[in-house]
Amino acid sequence: MSEPYCVLVARLYHESNRLNPEPTGEARFLVERGRDILQSPSGVFKGLTETLGAAGIKIEPIFSAGAPPSGLVNHDFYLRLRDELLDAVRSIKPDAIGLELHGAMGTTETPDAEGDLLEALRLVVGPDVPIGIGLDLHAHVTRRMLDNTDICIACKENPHSDTIKCGQKVAELLIAQLEGRLTPVTVSAFTPMTLPGACDTASGPLAEIHAKARDYAALCPSIKDISIFNAFRFVDDDEMGQVVTVLSDGRDTKTASLAVDLANRFWIERERFKDDLLAVDELFDLIRNSPEKRPFVIGDMGDRVLAGAPGDSTVLLSAVLDHYPGLRGALTITDPAAAARAAEAGMGATITLPVGAGFTPGFTSRLITGRVDHVSDGDFVLDGPFHGGERSVMGRTAVLRVDNRLHVLLTGKPAYSHDPAAFTSQGLVLKDLDFVVSKSGYHFTLNFAGRATPVLVNTPGIGYYRKGEFKYEKSRFWPEHNIPAPTIAARQHYVGAALKSMRETSE
Repeated sequence: MSEPYCVLVARLYHESNRLNPEPTGEARFLVERGRDILQSPSGVFKGLTETLGAAGIKIEPIFSAGAPPSGLVNHDFYLRLRDELLDAVRSIKPDAIGLELHGAMGTTETPDAEGDLLEALRLVVGPDVPIGIGLDLHAHVTRRMLDNTDICIACKENPHSDTIKCGQKVAELLIAQLEGRLTPVTVSAFTPMTLPGACDTASGPLAEIHAKARDYAALCPSIKDISIFNAFRFVDDDEMGQVVTVLSDGRDTKTASLAVDLANRFWIERERFKDDLLAVDELFDLIRNSPEKRPFVIGDMGDRVLAGAPGDSTVLLSAVLDHYPGLRGALTITDPAAAARAAEAGMGATITLPVGAGFTPGFTSRLITGRVDHVSDGDFVLDGPFHGGERSVMGRTAVLRVDNRLHVLLTGKPAYSHDPAAFTSQGLVLKDLDFVVSKSGYHFTLNFAGRATPVLVNTPGIGYYRKGEFKYEKSRFWPEHNIPAPTIAARQHYVGAALKSMRETSE
């Protein structure tokens, strides 16, 4: 009986916002090692490892390293993780490698950390060891990433309800390749522009493009995956833009034209890629005048922690304090010093202190007086479905009750407030509130579904693109930059057995 295939697996997950002035160091990452990481409760890694295990594959887990979206990752820390992975590959000599990456991780020295990692892995293992990766659909996909992987696919939904499914597919394709049932060839098409909004895959132009991709895949049996990457707006790199990849079993002459057609649709529909956001006063007027829809959950677009912003805005707090005296709500503010002062004052104490604006340039702090209602270490478990079951760390956290109606969660670290557990873990009851503020733009709609009415608000901050507000030296945004009608061409990517097959065909 032959030995089972050995697949080395790891997770290195971060979405890096270069506009966040605080670099992301080791202290912000949750790094776990050993076989316990195979019990991952969610995400691509769960689907990947469970599917490999069910197929009888020998799995060699190395590490799971992830942090909430934030500033650029410290390059030296990244290099230590990269070298740890490379050393493990040299020692284990796996038959294949399966990874969960975000795809938009940048370091203090490179905007394309995943490309650097995958190129280094390929140099170690050579062309014949399959490398499969599952990515966020907001990945910054580069040629270097595609040229060094056999399987590079994304989840298909935003909010991301299908990450486990993406991991399962990566595993199935890796197994098929190992068993000789798949010769993966990827064709990519690149639209050289970044679009300002409309990232929801359930409606609008993006829903239509995804639907067309599903139609194409159903018509071509050789196609195993079509992924549509919408980029991450807070990277600044030459290859920023919309990327479509079509992965087929062997070379298929139809895939190039399909990829180009899908990529062209972004240019054709570019004027529709805009978000419909409420102004701050419109938002609170809606909440005040719609008691039947309460509680509301507010997506604070400018200060989105899930887009790498620090979460230190006081804009919504000030608006509701100054102009909407009847409303009851809860919101998080990242402020380690204020959280520590409140925690040290102790439960039941009444304190006055400035809060917020400690990180984001241009923000203003707010002086508040409140009663300390709750103090904790800020650890909680996400309810899901997005990231459900995963640990979240807010750091030292204190809840101040201000004006006897507003609950201000002062946190030592940016909070994953896209999940109700960020609030319920601190003793709050959602149905007793008129609103809660989530530092998220899309995923909160998934996790708060059935518990609050979602609404998006146009707020300042580094978590939302606005024309002319941020400086980009390499990336090109429509309509901010003068972008001529692009000539979109397909490019093929293949390694190992696929490369050998292509060479034989050409001969």
